[in-house]
Amino acid sequence: MDVNRLSNIVIGAAIDVHKTLGPGLLESAYETCLCHELGL
Repeated sequence: MDVNRLSNIVIGAAIDVHKTLGPGLLESAYETCLCHELGL
């Protein structure tokens, strides 16, 4: 997979998670949700 395509997928998923959860949570909460969003 192209590096630019992969970075777009990861950054897009991170933005979606942050929009959904909002600011102020612990990093571990965002990490768990990002892994779920990426299907890991």
